[in-house]
Amino acid sequence: MLIAIGALIGGMFWSGDTTPRLGIDLAGGTSITLRAENQPGKPDSINNTNMQTAIGIIERRVNGLGVSESEVQQQGERHIIVNIPRATDSEKAQKQVGTTAELYFRPVLAVTGSAPLPEPSTGTSPSAKPSAKPGDKASSTPSPKASATTQGRAVPEALKKDESPSPKASTPEKPAATPAPQPSASGAAAVAALEKQFTALDCTPKKGTKEVPNPAQNADPAKPTVACGTEGDAKYILGPAEVAGTDVDEAQGVLDPQRGRWIVQLGFTDAGTKKFAATTGKLASQVQPQNQFAITLDGQVVSAPSVSSAIGGGSAEISGSFDQASATDLANILSYGALPLSFEQESVTTVTAALGGEQLKAGLIAGAIGLALVVIYLVVYYRGLSIIALLSLLVSAVLTYALMSLLGPAIGFALNLPAVCGAIVAIGITADSFIVYFERVRDEIREGRTLRPAVERGWPRARRTILVSDFVSFLAAAVLFIVTVGKVQGFAFTLGLTTLLDVVVVFFFTKPLMTLMARTKFFSSGHPWSGLDPKRLGAKPPLRRSRRVSATTEPKEA
Repeated sequence: MLIAIGALIGGMFWSGDTTPRLGIDLAGGTSITLRAENQPGKPDSINNTNMQTAIGIIERRVNGLGVSESEVQQQGERHIIVNIPRATDSEKAQKQVGTTAELYFRPVLAVTGSAPLPEPSTGTSPSAKPSAKPGDKASSTPSPKASATTQGRAVPEALKKDESPSPKASTPEKPAATPAPQPSASGAAAVAALEKQFTALDCTPKKGTKEVPNPAQNADPAKPTVACGTEGDAKYILGPAEVAGTDVDEAQGVLDPQRGRWIVQLGFTDAGTKKFAATTGKLASQVQPQNQFAITLDGQVVSAPSVSSAIGGGSAEISGSFDQASATDLANILSYGALPLSFEQESVTTVTAALGGEQLKAGLIAGAIGLALVVIYLVVYYRGLSIIALLSLLVSAVLTYALMSLLGPAIGFALNLPAVCGAIVAIGITADSFIVYFERVRDEIREGRTLRPAVERGWPRARRTILVSDFVSFLAAAVLFIVTVGKVQGFAFTLGLTTLLDVVVVFFFTKPLMTLMARTKFFSSGHPWSGLDPKRLGAKPPLRRSRRVSATTEPKEA
């Protein structure tokens, strides 16, 4: 047992994980509850397969934020719980997790913004690797950007746009050219209605919030629509979607060593390669802004780069004034933008680190009170035997702490408030095992046996009772862990772990220590403070055997 304790503690310090990982309610973070909704025209889209697919995509999306300790779990038939401990930017996390509609690539038909925008860079011929030279410029015609950020964005390798920070309100507005598509006679009314919506559309965020109007949230991807940029700095007329998010195979933000700047590389599926090549080929022959391609997520434009040539080959690049964070953000949107279901944020709970610290303090105080009551009971009732019980509790506590510290990085276990509750309950379960053994030994002493035989005879009876009791506790913890989600699982996991450790401690520490103590004079003599005093226990007289003389035995001669 001592070797095992030494190995666990050594492993803690060797790995650097000397404290348990804390959950949201103790360390602070964000908990988001999502409710699944059926897609229009797909009444049976809420099923286990789609929910599991959505969970996998949301997990990757959250992990793309750099939050490796997050947990995404299904609750019931249509709810997903997303827990993000110690999230540095809760708004960013909510936006990434809550943006669950499909991703589309739509051609830009018209656009206007609230500020003049920088010049676009020239597109290059498509290839697997970037071939543009830094600083290549097209005309000085301004090109609208997709958001209020200063990051230049473009789509695949030939869609490149190099932007510098845009002037703000001090610069007069210079909307880009907004040529409308040439409609047929039958479509003139529809085009007129679309232009009317475009003129009336106000993409300014609502007062006191960052919420931008989203008229295209439920728009039919097969029809033109009007849309706003994610920051409300530009509004668009967009054509029908020609490439969907499901046509994107992968995307990642990488540092281009040749140009010394961050870019986004992405690849398309076989079907997506053909669609994208055909679409970019048509856009490349247009003038600004009709040579731009809007990337929309949940109806809002997250990027609108320009196209200079058709892009084939299935691979592409987005370049501009990216930093690592912005390149990663756009790559996440491109990679994980298409979910099989739509989701509504039912609730968002944010816990600050200060509040979590107060809850942890309260939990530790509760644990200390519970432990103190157990210690007082053991000392008053069992006297000297309480030494064995307290040493066993100490060993159990060390093992529990070490395992919780190591299981954090190993399996992602996070200690939350219910888990602390499970550890407190375990104090009583562990103490109960000691009491069962002590009472079996005391029963043997009441029968008139001395301590050392009592220790050995009482162990088999106590062992069966302890195993049955711990099995019931572990079974309850296992069932609770399987049928529940979220924080309740923390309670079940801790209860199951401490129950297993109780068996280990009783078998490999408490019983051997009791055997060693029985050899000492203090315990074997039945000292009044040993807790094993035969008089106090009402022991019967010692059992004695009478000698029987054989009938065939002859008396010896004098």
